[in-house]
Amino acid sequence: MKTVKCPACGGKTKRNGKTKAGAQRWRCTSCGASTTQRYNSKASMLALFLDWLLSKRTQAQMGMPARTFRSLTSEFWSLWPTAPPCDEIHRVVHVDGIWLKRSCVVLIACTEGHVVGWHLARSESSQAWAALMARMAPPDVVVTDGGSGFERARRAVWPETKVQRCAFHAFEQVKRCTTTRPRIQAGVDLYAIAKGLLKVGTPDAAAEWLAEYAKWCSDYEGFLEEREVADGRPRHKHERLRKARRGLTKLCREGVLFTYLDEALAADGAVPATNNRIEGGVNRQIRAMLNEHRGMRLDRMVKAAFWYCSSRLEAPASPARALAEFPTDEAIAELRRTAAEGNARDEAVERWGTAVSWSDLHSGGPYRSDWD
Repeated sequence: MKTVKCPACGGKTKRNGKTKAGAQRWRCTSCGASTTQRYNSKASMLALFLDWLLSKRTQAQMGMPARTFRSLTSEFWSLWPTAPPCDEIHRVVHVDGIWLKRSCVVLIACTEGHVVGWHLARSESSQAWAALMARMAPPDVVVTDGGSGFERARRAVWPETKVQRCAFHAFEQVKRCTTTRPRIQAGVDLYAIAKGLLKVGTPDAAAEWLAEYAKWCSDYEGFLEEREVADGRPRHKHERLRKARRGLTKLCREGVLFTYLDEALAADGAVPATNNRIEGGVNRQIRAMLNEHRGMRLDRMVKAAFWYCSSRLEAPASPARALAEFPTDEAIAELRRTAAEGNARDEAVERWGTAVSWSDLHSGGPYRSDWD
């Protein structure tokens, strides 16, 4: 049992009978003040809840009947773990989205050691990516798989950050068009060139790869221009190879394939060529957690993903601080109602003139935190 201190003078206490309600009474040995001690077990129950959620154990293995465990921890499903703004400048940040349903994706950013931010969205739009990126200081390099909307958001929020396109995803983009067993020689050659992208380790090797790809484009330029008539309409005969060529040519033109070989960046440490850190270190673990506790409805799947990301922060919130700081479903619903009422008032003002909102004149910090 924890030592009970006197609330009046801070001295030691001793047992002094019980109250009418049956609670233990304590009496100070110094000043004689009497007090009772109440224990709040919510923090310890939240820790138990997270031990279950982030492990492979079942509810029946948590030291109590499964029904009792659900009864004692059900209130914690209303909490929404939030990511604090990150003002530390990192050299390399990995970004990716994990889809939980067709219209629900959690965008995540992490470094080599820990998660730095996450954001819930309906799609990988530029607005969603900007909402995630605006809460973090721009890194030196961002590694991405080239999801839709990301580049537009990066140009707006992190214009000085260099981009490394994941080499494995670039290879996979070609493989989807050629398959692993191409039937024509042009496909065989392009597949071999794309596979060689994974083995480039020096600037000289990168220059040789670019020359080899340029030669392929030149050798098969006429072949890829061949046309045929299908359903009464003319079209290119090798559209899938043309699509693969467009993708690689765009990456070469943007200069994002070999950022990891930049000597200035490599001087401070190696820059990864792939997005394996977030794909295998974060997203895979979230999928494994959801599989262990399969059957959750969508909102609980989202919160479970948030709890995992929160546990991988550089300084995770303790259960007691989480209870005090994380918003609940009720708090978020109230914020939405307040925002809706504010929007209605703004629309009324805009009928007569231009309205200026509070956020246009005031800012709580250097990074945006008011995204939807």
